[in-house]
Amino acid sequence: MLDVLIAGGAGLGAASFLVLGAAVGWFVGVPHSVVAGTMAFGAGALISTLAFELVIEAHETGGLVPTLGGFLLGAAIFVAADLALARRGARARKRSIALQSSPGIHAHPAPAASTTIGLAVAVGALLDGVPESLVLGLSLADGGAVSLPILVAVAVSNLPEGLGSAAGMKHEGRGVRYVFGVWGGIALASGVAAALGFALLADAPTAVIAGVQTIAAGGILAMVANTMIPEAFAADRSFTGLWAALGFALSFALTQLG
Repeated sequence: MLDVLIAGGAGLGAASFLVLGAAVGWFVGVPHSVVAGTMAFGAGALISTLAFELVIEAHETGGLVPTLGGFLLGAAIFVAADLALARRGARARKRSIALQSSPGIHAHPAPAASTTIGLAVAVGALLDGVPESLVLGLSLADGGAVSLPILVAVAVSNLPEGLGSAAGMKHEGRGVRYVFGVWGGIALASGVAAALGFALLADAPTAVIAGVQTIAAGGILAMVANTMIPEAFAADRSFTGLWAALGFALSFALTQLG
């Protein structure tokens, strides 16, 4: 029971950066170049983490074919769900209103506030967060301790998502209770997902854990490629690559030191 709580606490702790980012975006306001740099840094950290913490470990325990099959399946599931949600307004879930209104970038106009769009944004954020939370729980089941590189990568990638989306929701006329209710609820759901990831799979065969890890890894990479890197590059074409490389390097260093 204690391990389940630890896994859930790790998921909730990483997801709380969504709420922290929303608070900064709502009350302070941050230049979109800073949001873009943080997003690129988080993208690089996630890529490094899924490569060295998830895919390699899955290959060592499950073999090449199951690893590649699960990885591609996870990517396909994310892309299909992302396309469906984009039609309901969730495409802009990682985009601040500053990015939407800046000249010279490829952006879409801010959608009008509506219950459908707000729900789509929330579901889209869950789509991004559930695979990350699952692998946090699985890292405890697989190694006996929550993986620090995964925890850091997820936390850093969550910060710009909460920041950008809260700024966009504020522009659309959403109230403070709505915005923080959405992100607080998503943070709680992420904690539950991490706890379930451990509780349901703690005693599962290593091949099953490896399969779930690769499906989640494929979904995370597709999310990074579809949303995080394009949005970061649209706002800051000069330093996106450097920030992503720094995020990758930090995550890799944590993997080796840990």
